[in-house]
Amino acid sequence: MIAMARLRMARRRLDCALNPKPARVPVPRSIWVLVAAAFVIAIGYGLIAPVLPAYAASFNVGVTAATVIISAFAFFRLIFAPASGKLVSKLGERPVYLIGLFIVAVSTGACAFADSYWQLLVFRSLGGIGSTMFTVSAMGLLVRLADPGARGRISGLYASAFLIGNMFGPVLGGVLSEFLGMRVPFAIYAVALLVAMAVVWTMLRDAHPSGGAQGGSEQPPMRLREALGNSAYRAALGSSFANGWASFGVRVAVVPLFVVALGGSGLLVGIAMAVFAVGNTIALIPAGRLADQRGRRPLVIAGLAVAGMGTIWLGFVADNITLLLACLVAGAGTGLLNAPQQASVADIIGSHRRGGPVLATFQMVSDVGAIIGPILAGLLVEHLSYRAAFAFTGIILLLALLPWLRAQETLPKSAVEDERVG
Repeated sequence: MIAMARLRMARRRLDCALNPKPARVPVPRSIWVLVAAAFVIAIGYGLIAPVLPAYAASFNVGVTAATVIISAFAFFRLIFAPASGKLVSKLGERPVYLIGLFIVAVSTGACAFADSYWQLLVFRSLGGIGSTMFTVSAMGLLVRLADPGARGRISGLYASAFLIGNMFGPVLGGVLSEFLGMRVPFAIYAVALLVAMAVVWTMLRDAHPSGGAQGGSEQPPMRLREALGNSAYRAALGSSFANGWASFGVRVAVVPLFVVALGGSGLLVGIAMAVFAVGNTIALIPAGRLADQRGRRPLVIAGLAVAGMGTIWLGFVADNITLLLACLVAGAGTGLLNAPQQASVADIIGSHRRGGPVLATFQMVSDVGAIIGPILAGLLVEHLSYRAAFAFTGIILLLALLPWLRAQETLPKSAVEDERVG
């Protein structure tokens, strides 16, 4: 027995010597530039998020008119997404990214000097156009600059930068508005965007697509019809819609109302939202690494299952501790889902193709979910209960899991084989 054990150990050592584990793919400087820019954008957006409704209401308008300011931004993001995708395919990711940042910077700066509600509405709506331009182009840059074997990890880094920025931004925005007035956060955000634009313009000037495992020269842009022929892309559209519905729609619009209905304070609402973000952040980067090692599909399936069950659980909580645990679970599920899902779409497009319409459609379905989700969930709350609203949202997430069960794995085979050899 001892001799057999020694023989097996010797074989393993020989295998390791002949097939050493490949070095971990480093994150290129160009990606860190995008991650830093994402953090600046997110913290700036967080600066104005808690101020915007009150700022709109300061022009002597009602609650509905104040909320329209927020909806207008999302609406213009949605309707301009197809045009942004076409611009990316024609002009390239970097120019569209810079133009988008410039539009948001100018429109946000103009919001600081708005003299009426209607001026604020126009300026904020224009910001939605710029927002979808840099969102779609940033996704395109990540696709082209990231090594295929590190797309999951890089998607996790990028998403984490947004999350962390969104966690700190509202706190700073609230402090600034309290001591300096509601116009100041808009001016600071505009300046921060111009700085981010200058950094990206300077440091990504010579950025080139990752050779990765694909190699080769620039190929024709991917058409949406071609992407729709891929089962993983179709599954990603479904999970993006469900994620938009649950994470960007119901979580923002319904969870705060639910916490108050349970007798919670405004402080508890903030803590619940923060706990969701913490769960998301904790899961994001490990999920990205695992997706690069074991495949995108298993992590997406796990994320949808955890997020779905966590969301359903929310409707059954009766105390603060259980509420926070359910938020943590739902947030972790979203974190497991996001990076592998984005990496899968990136795999489908590849480093040497532009896929503006493909990325724009992926983003659009999330926005549609974020718009429809709160409306239907609100109707369920009014006519049935919060439990029904959360149950229905959880079922949407679980249904989005089904296409992934039969979807193809998009992680390049070379990356999987390298991991198994190592």
